[in-house]
Amino acid sequence: MDATTFPDERLELVFTCCHPALATEAQVALTLRTLGGLTTGEIARAFLVAEPTMAQRLVRAKHKIKAAGIPFRVPADHLLPDRLAAVLAVVYLIFNEGYGGRGELAAEALRLGRALAELMPDKPEVHGLLAMMLLHEGRREARFRDGDLVLLADQDRSLWDAAQIADGRAVLDRALALRGRGPYVVQAAIASLHADEPRDWPEIAALYSELARLTDSAVVELSRAVAVAEADGAEAGLAIVDRLALEDYRYLHSTRGELLRRLGRTDEARGAYGRALALVHDDAERRLLERRLGEAGTATGPARQSGDCGEQDAVALRAQKLSRIWS
Repeated sequence: MDATTFPDERLELVFTCCHPALATEAQVALTLRTLGGLTTGEIARAFLVAEPTMAQRLVRAKHKIKAAGIPFRVPADHLLPDRLAAVLAVVYLIFNEGYGGRGELAAEALRLGRALAELMPDKPEVHGLLAMMLLHEGRREARFRDGDLVLLADQDRSLWDAAQIADGRAVLDRALALRGRGPYVVQAAIASLHADEPRDWPEIAALYSELARLTDSAVVELSRAVAVAEADGAEAGLAIVDRLALEDYRYLHSTRGELLRRLGRTDEARGAYGRALALVHDDAERRLLERRLGEAGTATGPARQSGDCGEQDAVALRAQKLSRIWS
């Protein structure tokens, strides 16, 4: 059978590395380390595990490849669907890391996403992922001001790339026309709603409910809690947050702190913000949290999640295993 003709050499390498003889999580982590430009620490944070744990997983995956003699060759066309889930996760997490500040990674993910859409034009999740990335990337210029993170509600919309956002919505329309209802398509639909003003919080909460059903992810539930808080009040959102087993996830504590602040529970809010600060790695996020901690005595204003509050989308798709993206 003839080999697949890939529109992009790097995409070809990603498909080659995502060998189905390895567990999907191992495929994704090893490909990110080998080709994606991510460090072991960055990959560990994406999968919500400690760095030594991820280092051990990478070593085990390499040993399995060597011991089993797993061949790395370009897959034929009929084998591509078997590798698609892992390839989508790789592209997604490259973008996710780039969205946090490494612009070259975001650009690489977008290039891979476009090449993937050219290679597999009938796959709605491929278009869903590309749409989501375009919609987020269209706000890049407004996300930082003098090195500080600017939350979506405070962003200068004149800095948004309207053409890129329109492109993202057009790609989303293509995914929906293909009857796409998977996690990436749902995330793209959420991103599109976040670009509206005013935002339709009940609809956003409903889409997060569907995303939670698809992914069984506690991180997605955290994002749903923010939308529920905006639609139905801080008490309703906090009830969801307090059910989640995400003790080492900084966005849980920053979200909890904000909801407690809105409810006037100042001491508890400060404690939650302090816990988030102890877990944060990014300097811009740290400064944002420090500002929120200083404001914790004020019980007014909309609910905010540190990172891009009100829109910290759980990008822990494959079983809470991936990471965050919204800010």
